[in-house]
Amino acid sequence: MFFIYKILINLVFFFSPIIIILRLFKGKEDTSRFKEKIGFFSKKRNKGKLIWFHGASVGEIQSIIPLVEKFEKNKKIKQILITSNTLSSSFIIKNLKFKKTIHQFFPIDCNFISQKFLDYWNPSKAFFIDSEIWPVTINNLYERNTPIFLLNGRITKKSFNRWKNFSSFAKFIFGKFNLCLSSNTETKKYLKKLGAKNIKIIGNLKFSQSENEKENLDKNLINFINSRRTWCASSTHHNEEEFCGKTHIKLKKKFKNLLTIIIPRHINRISSIQSKLKNLNLKIHLDEPKKKINSNIDIYLVNSYGKTKLFYKACKNIFLGGSLIMHGGQNPLEATRYGCRVLHGPNVSNFQEIYKFLGKKNLSRKIANQDQLINNIIQYFNSKNNSKKIIKDLHLMGIDILNKTYKEINK
Repeated sequence: MFFIYKILINLVFFFSPIIIILRLFKGKEDTSRFKEKIGFFSKKRNKGKLIWFHGASVGEIQSIIPLVEKFEKNKKIKQILITSNTLSSSFIIKNLKFKKTIHQFFPIDCNFISQKFLDYWNPSKAFFIDSEIWPVTINNLYERNTPIFLLNGRITKKSFNRWKNFSSFAKFIFGKFNLCLSSNTETKKYLKKLGAKNIKIIGNLKFSQSENEKENLDKNLINFINSRRTWCASSTHHNEEEFCGKTHIKLKKKFKNLLTIIIPRHINRISSIQSKLKNLNLKIHLDEPKKKINSNIDIYLVNSYGKTKLFYKACKNIFLGGSLIMHGGQNPLEATRYGCRVLHGPNVSNFQEIYKFLGKKNLSRKIANQDQLINNIIQYFNSKNNSKKIIKDLHLMGIDILNKTYKEINK
């Protein structure tokens, strides 16, 4: 099966110019950095010890930021490499003020490029986050005797069933990890069946929080948000913005000074989102801090990456997207750490255990339709937010998980 995989990934490499050109037209690739994916690196490798983290996109990268901050203080580590697959995740790293840490796009997992990548960066440790499993690169790291870790491991039932169809291949790959830190009990069970040997549960790294989150929104914007009845639809996907726009129209009959903040998951969709909302006769303001905000706007539409946390600080009533469609939901911990109450749709399979935990603490609620969303927003508007103790508990839990993770991978 490994041989077949290598043939298939070589075909991907062969057609990569066409794939990249199409992605460039869609705004999903960096016009100056897409070459990193085919083995042309834009950053220099410093002398000394380098460790490497790889995560698919925004959620995975954000989950390891607190851990990276700890490694930044480690004098033995001279450089930290973070790779990811998406343009949005690269913007997250760009906005952070790291001294040792650099970002590159993850190269195509064919043998020639993988070997070139590893020859150039020569990591002393490699960390794969969540469910990022790249067989060729993992095998090449193993043959170089480089320690391989799975951080915050997450294997869903769906992905487990896929791997189970190729059980010998799964054991060949998962058996090469030196340590797998599982984010939940279900994943630990699946990892064991797939052939991983050293598996531990410390807790979900997404509970941890960065030490350097001191930024806030512009004061005028904060005052504007506080002057209105405000709710925020965050990490929304296709069709969810229209759903939220229609929710705004119905809610405005009750709350004349209503403000809805929408933060799409992918900002390359901004034009189509604007068009759909304008078709509903809604007045929209794009997130441009220097531009004066009209007092009669309906929708404040965020068109840049890296500001989600700042809006969570200012607005405490959140609907999390990716949950009305068959996507699996988005991570609610970021919002609850800032004292937000979270509403979500029925499709949250990616964060089932976390939502169960938050539901018991009354920090999240499931909605199945527009009427339920409206009723819950009204309840939130008419009740006090008493989640300070839970926020403190989440913070302490996050610190404990972070410290134990750091200690474990440094053994």
